[in-house]
Amino acid sequence: MKASRTRTAGTAAIAALALALTGCSSTEGDSGTGSQELTFWGWSPGYADAVKAFNKSHPDIKVTYQEVQPGAKGGYQKMLNAVQAGNAPCLAQVGYETLSSFAAQGALQDVREHAEGEASDFQPAAWQSVQLGDAVYGAPVDTGPMALFYNKKVYDSLGLKPPATWDEYQEQAERIHASDPDRYISSPYLNYDYAGLSWQTGASWFGVKGDSWKVDLASEANQKVAAYWQGLVDGGLISGAPMYDQAWYAGLGSGNIATVVGAVWQAGVIKGGVKDGAGDWAVAPMPQWKAGEKAVGNAGGSATAVLKGCKPTEAAWTFAHWLSTDRTTYGDLVTKASLYPAAVGLLDLPQLQVKDPYFGGQPIYDVFADAAAEVTPGWTWGPIMTKTTTDLDDALGKAWAGKGSLKDALVTTRSKTVAELKNQGLKVAE
Repeated sequence: MKASRTRTAGTAAIAALALALTGCSSTEGDSGTGSQELTFWGWSPGYADAVKAFNKSHPDIKVTYQEVQPGAKGGYQKMLNAVQAGNAPCLAQVGYETLSSFAAQGALQDVREHAEGEASDFQPAAWQSVQLGDAVYGAPVDTGPMALFYNKKVYDSLGLKPPATWDEYQEQAERIHASDPDRYISSPYLNYDYAGLSWQTGASWFGVKGDSWKVDLASEANQKVAAYWQGLVDGGLISGAPMYDQAWYAGLGSGNIATVVGAVWQAGVIKGGVKDGAGDWAVAPMPQWKAGEKAVGNAGGSATAVLKGCKPTEAAWTFAHWLSTDRTTYGDLVTKASLYPAAVGLLDLPQLQVKDPYFGGQPIYDVFADAAAEVTPGWTWGPIMTKTTTDLDDALGKAWAGKGSLKDALVTTRSKTVAELKNQGLKVAE
């Protein structure tokens, strides 16, 4: 595992960066004696049953679960509106990529006094995703360690083995395309899928210097990733089918898209959308930049965050920690929601030991268990990720299609992000 890189964003820096929200006092719950009541907003399958199990085993705390739209589809805006109105729930499902944005808008409650001593319960990268400086804003729930999904039928037909390095991956891309002009090794990657490729390399998109944000999208490390994939684009080795488009699913099913570099949850996406591919696919470790390395990127994952104004913060942390670490409950979440645990004590769950018929009977979670331990800590999400990823997707989409370059896409997105940060009154380190 690569050495851990600690976060540089101190509590004072986050305070300086915050866009303070006024009127953020909530009256939910009570930290005194008697039963404490709190509300939890989320959308993952299985969460409603998890709350029922918690309430049965914790008679002094009553949690009410309310399902909301997934974050990007309206859930996050609903949460922010509730914080501004002073009637927010105590707890909310928030993706790691969005926590910094919530913190910058003053929408989170620091619960470090209750969380102290429990950081070791979680994988380091996951814990750092809920921590900004000394502040802890919730409990990690799941992670998205990445690996290589590959069409074993195609690979076997060409005498190929899973690539150990990205150089080998490029060589295989050429062989696969040469075998059939309609065959490609991969398709374009956007937003958080693309972020995982950068993450593995040791690149960063954001950081904090003093009381200012650093925007590193166009850094040398990021350019290394862009240059690599640009080479595949220029060589005509990347399919034009966008991820999650019907053409993408068709390509995976026919073998015309031979690999997906993706997070653990992609297993469910592929199984659900490419039913005809059952038995053809397998999973291998993510290719490395240098032979023998074990660096892994992460794509996705969420936390049970504590929102600003929550009064029974100890009860809120009790629930958040329990949801992430209770073996029975989390085992059900693996089955119902395909979540992959952030808690180190749950990596041996029986639900993660099964041999998956879709993947030829391979126990695929073994690959992700190894990968999870190698995700490099230290990645920092920025305070306006919705804006950043919208601009990035627009620029990357054009570049993948041959209209511009991936390098220029990063430079353009960085420029737009810097402009928006300044427009919102946030300091930027040039």
